[in-house]
Amino acid sequence: MDEVSLNTDPVGEDDAEDFEFVGDCAMTEYVGQTGIIQNPLPPAVAMEFETYEDVYYFYNCYAKEQGFGVRVSNTWYRKSKEKYRGKLSCSSAGFKKKSEANRPRPETRTGCPAMIKFRLMENRRWRIIEVELEHNHLISPSSGKFYKSHKHIGLGTKRTLPLVTPDEVQKLRLFRTVIIDGEGNGNEDANGEVGNNVNHSNQLKLKPGDAQAVQNFFCRMQLMDPNFFNVVDLNEKGCLRNLFWTDSRSRVAYKYFGDVVSIDTTYLADNYDVPLVSFIGVNHHGQSVLLGCGLLAGETIESYTWLFRAWLTCILGRPPQAIITDQCKTLQAVVADVFPRAYHCLSLLRIMQKVSEKLKGLFEYEAIRMALNRTVYYSLKPEEFEDAWEDMTQRHGIRDHRWIQTLYEDRRRWVPVYLKEIFLAGMFSIQQIEVSTSLFEGCLDKNTPLKEFLDKYDQALQTNYQLEALADLDSRNSTYMLKSRCYFEFQLSKLYTNEILRKFGKEVEGMYSCFSTRQLSEDEPIVTYTVKEQVELNEDRRDSMDFEVFYNASEMEVLCSCGLYNFRGYLCRHALSILNQNGLEEIPPQYILPRWRKDIKRTYIPDHTCSSIDINNPVHRYDHLNKSVIRVVEEGRKSHYCYKVTLQALDEILNKVHLVEKQE
Repeated sequence: MDEVSLNTDPVGEDDAEDFEFVGDCAMTEYVGQTGIIQNPLPPAVAMEFETYEDVYYFYNCYAKEQGFGVRVSNTWYRKSKEKYRGKLSCSSAGFKKKSEANRPRPETRTGCPAMIKFRLMENRRWRIIEVELEHNHLISPSSGKFYKSHKHIGLGTKRTLPLVTPDEVQKLRLFRTVIIDGEGNGNEDANGEVGNNVNHSNQLKLKPGDAQAVQNFFCRMQLMDPNFFNVVDLNEKGCLRNLFWTDSRSRVAYKYFGDVVSIDTTYLADNYDVPLVSFIGVNHHGQSVLLGCGLLAGETIESYTWLFRAWLTCILGRPPQAIITDQCKTLQAVVADVFPRAYHCLSLLRIMQKVSEKLKGLFEYEAIRMALNRTVYYSLKPEEFEDAWEDMTQRHGIRDHRWIQTLYEDRRRWVPVYLKEIFLAGMFSIQQIEVSTSLFEGCLDKNTPLKEFLDKYDQALQTNYQLEALADLDSRNSTYMLKSRCYFEFQLSKLYTNEILRKFGKEVEGMYSCFSTRQLSEDEPIVTYTVKEQVELNEDRRDSMDFEVFYNASEMEVLCSCGLYNFRGYLCRHALSILNQNGLEEIPPQYILPRWRKDIKRTYIPDHTCSSIDINNPVHRYDHLNKSVIRVVEEGRKSHYCYKVTLQALDEILNKVHLVEKQE
């Protein structure tokens, strides 16, 4: 046994080797110019630090922000005198030893349980393995009480942020306290032939002035938005490696539209000067909505893992149901690690856009392209796809083509026939004519400088917000022009936004192109129908296809083999035909989704209410009141008049509280 312990408290039985890392993490904001961590997040299990001193400094900054002191309860050493474990506690932890003095000092400790335990891992980083945030006494940052542990936290005394420009690259020195990889991996890359930007650099490629632009951007956003969230990652030399940020509106939008998220890595993969990665959802109008942004040094497992964990922290560890990304082995490995419960789909649109690049030089390219389109878009059953794929690869001699092989290996993640049971909210392309547009289209091209992009960032978001506001206005105040006399359309016109109605209207119109509806079988309570429809297989050929529709009259359930409901979020023409044939005048309520409704008021103000606080706990009271006041401040800053009213109201509240204190 080569480990010993030098402790002030008894050694616990905890063993860091038994700690299981499951993918969620928390991290701190960056250090401000004062040398103190700005708005540190609470400590959390799995946070990692470079040194023992960094752990102490971080917890001490957090303690000062919250209004309590810190002391070292335990430090464990190996026989080599190397530290390998530690415990930091609230300064009110434990109790003083009984004194035999005539006039012993009064007891100031309360046996407070608040503490963190941390351990040196194999990757030589210090990881927090246990956290207790609750105190058994009142803490307040405004109390003015001085604690010994805060003596060395001052202006510019530690963790400064000098801006230097060696080798014409500005370095922004920031305090790093983030988890990068649960297994301690370095810059490992698993792209193989699929990824197309294997960047082994360990820092962002910044031009002169870019680091200052980043700092100015974060400061500007924080001034405008108190709930703006940003995290930075540094390499071992203190240079910027990765960034992540999101504003309060995006964080609230995730609550409404976070069921399906697309992670757009186009700018990074295509070697843009701004290596942007964005998290995108879709709102109640079918418009793209931003849920977070990042800048990465490269397409590495380390960088992607860091970014995804940063975003997961921002959304409080609640991952989406489905994630859509480009086809990339690195992305697939990281998504499986960080979001193990989310279904990972590969963008069909991006894959089909690469067909020309990957297959253009092949003999009979046009015939291969058309065969691939038919196989992918018009297979209704997995066995149909398998047979068509085998026929295509054998007929054109492309079975051994490397890219074709990777497509087949990943088929369950991008071929529509395998994804019909996954709700994708219209974010997954299932038609050849669909195109995608970026939120930053028009303000970000391949050679746009980072500084220019950051200057235009807020303008791009405001444009997006205005489009949503105009669509809200249009849906609430204008009468939607019905395309038919079908009651299904009239029913949804009272509920859904106009843009979703327009898309649904095409399915209502399509009911009249369906013919020869007949019953195939009946297996109580489910009846199976077949619905024929004329579809356009390619530019100059139409053919009829048979769609199976399963109907359960007792439960009013309907399911079509085309899978449109899960792909788009509304019923298809084939299902509507069967409902109509069975005499249903309205769409069953389970097929009317809240995410498309226009009568739901969506406010993009952070909700700080707490329905389960313990009013007998002073810590809970303080935290709840603090968050409630932030909401008042958010509203009060909107205009000069609101500002004056808010100040007056706060003064009145304070006077009332003082009166209550005097009466008690």
